[in-house]
Parts: sequence; C-alpha cells; structure tokens
Amino acid sequence: MQAQLTDTVINNKEVNPQNEIVFIGNVILKGNRITKDFIILREVTFSKGDKMTLSELNKQLLITKHQIYNTSLFVDDSVYISSQKGPVVEIKIVLKERWYFFPLPYMKLIDRNFNQWWTQENHSLNRIDYGLKFMEMNLTGRNDKLNIYLIDGYNQQISLRYDIPFLDKKLQHGINIGMGYMRQRELNYATSPKNTQLFLKLKNDYAKTTKRIDVTYSFRPNQKSRHYFRAGYYSESIADSIFKVNSLYFPDSLKSVGYLAFNYSFSYYNADYNAYPSKGYIFNASLSKKGVDKINNQWMVDLHGTYATPLWKNSIVVLDAAAAIKFPNNPYFYNQQFFGSGTYQLSGQEYNVVDGMSGVLVKSTIEQKLFTYIFKNPIHSKSHDKIPFSFYLNVFGNIGYCDNPYYTTSLNNKVMYTYGIGLDVVSIYDLVFKISWSFNQLNVNGLYIHSRNDFY
Repeated sequence: MQAQLTDTVINNKEVNPQNEIVFIGNVILKGNRITKDFIILREVTFSKGDKMTLSELNKQLLITKHQIYNTSLFVDDSVYISSQKGPVVEIKIVLKERWYFFPLPYMKLIDRNFNQWWTQENHSLNRIDYGLKFMEMNLTGRNDKLNIYLIDGYNQQISLRYDIPFLDKKLQHGINIGMGYMRQRELNYATSPKNTQLFLKLKNDYAKTTKRIDVTYSFRPNQKSRHYFRAGYYSESIADSIFKVNSLYFPDSLKSVGYLAFNYSFSYYNADYNAYPSKGYIFNASLSKKGVDKINNQWMVDLHGTYATPLWKNSIVVLDAAAAIKFPNNPYFYNQQFFGSGTYQLSGQEYNVVDGMSGVLVKSTIEQKLFTYIFKNPIHSKSHDKIPFSFYLNVFGNIGYCDNPYYTTSLNNKVMYTYGIGLDVVSIYDLVFKISWSFNQLNVNGLYIHSRNDFY
C-alpha cells in the first residue's frame, strides 16, 4: 500500500539521461473492474501529448500514484513507463481494487475511547451499540458511497447517507445527502470541576432524541482543492430528568430545540498518503453557523493543518496544529464541548474533557519506521493476496489551551501539555492502530489505545 511500500515508479527501459525529452503516448489502465476509467484519470497529473523531461515525468508518476491511492478505492497501485518508441512513452497504471460492499455486523463502544470504557466503565459489554451496517463504497464505479446504519443496543440509530462526488462531465461538482434518527439512553449533561464527564442514565426512557437531514454541495476545481457547502435541519430534545440536573443544557431553559445549520469548509491535500502522511501537508478550514434566530445563534471558525517531512532514513517529523473559536459566548452546555472530542485530543488526557469557547492545539511527533511485515493471504485473492503492516516507533509532545469565560477548572484557562512514546501500526483500508505510554501535566501517566480505519 501507499504509505507502507517503497514509493517507486518502474522504468523498464535502460538507463536514460534524466534530461531527455519525452512525449506522453497512451495511458493504459489495468485492474479496475468496477471503477470507471475517468475517475482514475481524474487523478493523473499528465495527459496524452504532454512534453517533459524524463526526470519530470518520474516525479509526475509518483505524484499520480499517491493521488490515485488517496481516492481510497484501491489497496495498491503501480504507475510506470511500460514501453518507449523513440521519444514517445507509454504509461501503464496497474490497480488492485478494494472490497467495496460491506454488509457487516456493527459493534461500537458508546464511550469516547477504549481507555475510558475499559477503566472507568469496567469494560461493561452493556455499553456497546450493535446492529447492521451496509456500506457500498463505490456503488456505480464513480467513487460514490451509500451507507445505511440500523443500530440498536445501548442507543438506537437509523441513518442513511449517499455521496456522489462527481455529477458533471468535468468531474468538479458533487452532492451528498443524509438523514438520521437517534435515541440515547445516557447523556453527558455537564462536566465536573475535575474535567470528567457527568452522565445521567435512564432505564425506562431515552435521555436525548436527535433528528437530522442535510445536503452538501461539493466543488473540486482541481486535484488538490475541495470546497463543501452544507445545509441541514436538526431537532434535539432531552428528557425531563436531564432538564432537572442541567436546565442550561439548551438555550433559554428549553427542553427541545430545532434549528437550521450551515457550514462551508475548504480542504487542500498535498501529501503522499492522507491517512498517515510521511511527506507533504494537509490544510482544512471551516465556517459553521448553528441556528438563525435569537435562541440558536452560534458561529464557529475552525482551522487545522498537518505537515510531514522526512528527517533521516525511514524517519518522519509530523507537526499538527488546530485552532477554533465559537461566538458569541454563551454558557449553554451543548455549545461548550471542546477538548476531548473530534480533532481536539491530547494524548494522555483520554479520561478528561475540557469545555470552552475557543482553543488551540499543537502536536509534534518524530516517527521512526521499524519494519514492514507482509501477510500472505492463505485465501486466494487477486487484490488482497498480500496485506502489508508497517510499524512505527514514535515520541511526541502536545500542547493546548482552551478558554472558558464562565468558569475555570484544573485544565481550562491554562496551558495543557502531554508527552510520551508510542507504536503505530498502519495497514490497508487506512487502518491506523496506536498504542502509547503518555504523561500529562496532572502527573498522571498510563497506557492508551486508539484505532482508526475506513469502517467508522
């Protein structure tokens, strides 16, 4: 796979001067049984008839290889010069498609992370959602995705989402439509002075009910830039028991709210492997609006960037930074969540959450690749005959700050920091498994486990 196997392009021609001028002839695709040719060619950085030096062509072959892999449609791809007649070269792109259809049993912890579930909740199997999910990751061969979730267990959820990234011949405009219904038996209704979540569990009722419908228009003017415009309607209500313990959960002491929400986001990808970059950078920015009336009126600006560069052989330096601000300030709990969810995570503070209206986070990591293990699949498969697992040792340091104008705890309104050592395992389907020993400013240390892959 892209980040685990050596990034090389193959040139079966004898050694050529790198400044030799060549012309692009045919571009041949092989291995895409389901994916349409134009979806793959959308990621190719050259066209038939282009003129360039052999050195520049080799660079473009590698960039193309990265961009095709980052579509998340293939477990492996090779891009190389297959033949040359005079100054004209033929390019071949050989692909191994992923499995796209997953009718899978669903099982997921309701807690924020594995450590919280294992330690604070005594790894109770009652705190698990289960059900069925139907995921078609390439429905018509156009990289369109259909997800259907039918979930029961601790919570109940029914959701449907369809995403088609390209509607037009120029492959620039797309649309995403989603709807869902969810009921929770337990709700985090407040945060304690020690920065831990406070929950209320209802045995014979649901603590919170949420309904949503949204539509997103996407615009991709070039291979690296993406724009998203989303509009949605959300309806949320809490049980009387929740209202009694926190009447400021919603604005104006309401038990239910309904509001329109809007979001514009911009993403720029210039990395070799988006899920675990070793070279390049990724940038995301978003502007969100929750509500358009006096009761629901919340803006949020959020910025996030990642930069990775080689340090020495098989080693990488990764810098990750994020900042966000919500306005106007208000004390309502459903607008206050900040550190401990989404992008804003400090390794070593898995048991803590930090509420506030603005914050900044900076992470620095040095990664050393140890080795890659290739698992040979005993079951015959053309696309999954070899499954790579790469192992990275790392040391890291995180620093963050969260401003809360309403109250001060042991973590907000002051600098937070954590540091530690870890081991990352990276494989196909954008699987990243992390295990680390972390220390934080509260003089607490421990072993923490996280995972991420395409199935979430």
